[in-house]
Amino acid sequence: MKPFISISSLLFLLSSVTTFAQGTIHKNITIDTIYANDTKNVALFFPEPIRQGITGADHFIFTFNRETENYLGLLQAKPGKESNLLVINKNGSIFSYIVKYKKQLSQFNYFIPLSNSIGNEKPETLNPKPIDSVQPKINSRDYYYQRFCDYLLERQQKLGKINKHYQGIELSVDNIVFDTEELYFVIQIKNKSSLDFDLNFLKLSVETRQKGKQKSLQRLYFEPIYIQNIPSKIARQKTTKLVYVLPKFSLSNDRRAVLELNEKKGERNIELKISHRFINHPN
Repeated sequence: MKPFISISSLLFLLSSVTTFAQGTIHKNITIDTIYANDTKNVALFFPEPIRQGITGADHFIFTFNRETENYLGLLQAKPGKESNLLVINKNGSIFSYIVKYKKQLSQFNYFIPLSNSIGNEKPETLNPKPIDSVQPKINSRDYYYQRFCDYLLERQQKLGKINKHYQGIELSVDNIVFDTEELYFVIQIKNKSSLDFDLNFLKLSVETRQKGKQKSLQRLYFEPIYIQNIPSKIARQKTTKLVYVLPKFSLSNDRRAVLELNEKKGERNIELKISHRFINHPN
């Protein structure tokens, strides 16, 4: 029989500072604060599927998929006093946060590691593994990039029609997303040809168009701070998606971004121009 926690028990846990975890009493737990408002969805990604979630006040709303297992929960808030949020994962891990309303948000996505758990509803007795040995550090930016890139690769969101094809190879930018201090470029490479495509390089630069009779182009190349799913080869009749993470930047009207796809030992090379309006108005 699956364990059942009543609403009154959940509210008791929400108001409790002392919790039982792994069969041991832990005191003076530091509870982090999450800010939300009524115009944006704040996304919380948990290490295990969410089983239960409840807020301590009606002006905070926490939603998740109750029909199928899902790691994602969405938080919204209306103006009012601070409250708290309690979430229980499928494996019994308990997470507790202070939630506050804030008109202007600086963070919209939280990737929550298992080390943030304040305890477990099922005390463990058989030599549990130390959390630090199996879970990335909470402050690891690479861990954050990885989880957010996974999320973007699963979404079907599009920014606009940004693509170019040549000799059976199609290069497209499906989405450009701004988060915290970075721009995430969701890139798709589709090989419709009968030959494998060996990747030499994929580079992003900013191109300045000089006006006048003697027109010239100047390019400044960007080095990604994180890359997710970069392939060495795209097999024939196959498609691959990847994400480039770069420090945020904006462009004036006389500049544009250029994505260069270059084939190793081949000539199926593509230069995809990206208008400044897509860079300046990301999702």
